[in-house]
Amino acid sequence: MLKNVAAVLLDGVHPFELGVVCEVFGIDRSDDGLPVYDFAVVSAEGPELSTHCGFTVSTPYGLERLEEADLIAVPAGETYTQRAYPEELLAALRRAVDRGTRVLSVCSGVFVLAAAGLLDGRRCAAHWHNAEQLSRRYPRLTVEPDVLYVDEDPVITSAGTAAGIDACLHLVRKEQGPEVANKIARRMVVPPHRDGGQAQFIERPLPKAPCDTVGEVLAWMEAHLDQEVTVEQLAARAHMAPRTFARRFQQETGTTPYRWILRQRVLLAQELLEGTDETMDAIAWRTGFGTAAALRHQFVRALGTTPNAYRRTFRGPEAA
Repeated sequence: MLKNVAAVLLDGVHPFELGVVCEVFGIDRSDDGLPVYDFAVVSAEGPELSTHCGFTVSTPYGLERLEEADLIAVPAGETYTQRAYPEELLAALRRAVDRGTRVLSVCSGVFVLAAAGLLDGRRCAAHWHNAEQLSRRYPRLTVEPDVLYVDEDPVITSAGTAAGIDACLHLVRKEQGPEVANKIARRMVVPPHRDGGQAQFIERPLPKAPCDTVGEVLAWMEAHLDQEVTVEQLAARAHMAPRTFARRFQQETGTTPYRWILRQRVLLAQELLEGTDETMDAIAWRTGFGTAAALRHQFVRALGTTPNAYRRTFRGPEAA
């Protein structure tokens, strides 16, 4: 169970990437009925660390705190792509993975995991700017340079900046279900879910319009997942030509309308399978798949398991 979380820092840590981990796991949201994590910031190099923004971070916790963690997060740092790392930290990370602890990197934190040998023979995500350097420095891993995050349980790696939020919420969703992840995302005012395989770089060759019409259409699509819609209908809602709408949608979301709505339908099905006793036919209707067979087909394609097996995993054999 995901309960005890530690963020481990080296000198030169980036405050934003540290803040990502603190925001997801370090805030008490029990007033919303959300789980409270036993969270600590851990230093690998003395009690006081510098940041690339000119201020310092101090913490009373040293590497011994990692021994009790269920999740160890490694945020990015200014020189992480080039520097050496304390052997005590690398050994602590290896011990953690050996005993079943998950480790998660944000942006250049992936270099620390690679130095510990935790990515040998594994796929990983990295910021597109660092992907080639990571591959050269650690040839035994496989870099996926275009994705937001990669889950090679128990090692999760994410690309730059906001992709760390996606990876953290993915882990919460995986461990504690979509309702918890969605509530945390709502409190953070971020999208509840972006696929790990979504493109890192979303091209925006056109200036942003005064009215975010694509955003309005996304909200409408999410509220009407049970309805069949075409690109032409969506374009009409956005007051655009179909080809213009399809191009703008790709630019702003990194995917197509069909793939976006398909993923949202699977997410809704996950939520209903976890939290209700509705039949497969009812869930298929509510999610827009139409039939239980179609639901099963798309669910297996997206998640590699059947709806019944998913429900058993989260609610026990009797639920299915």
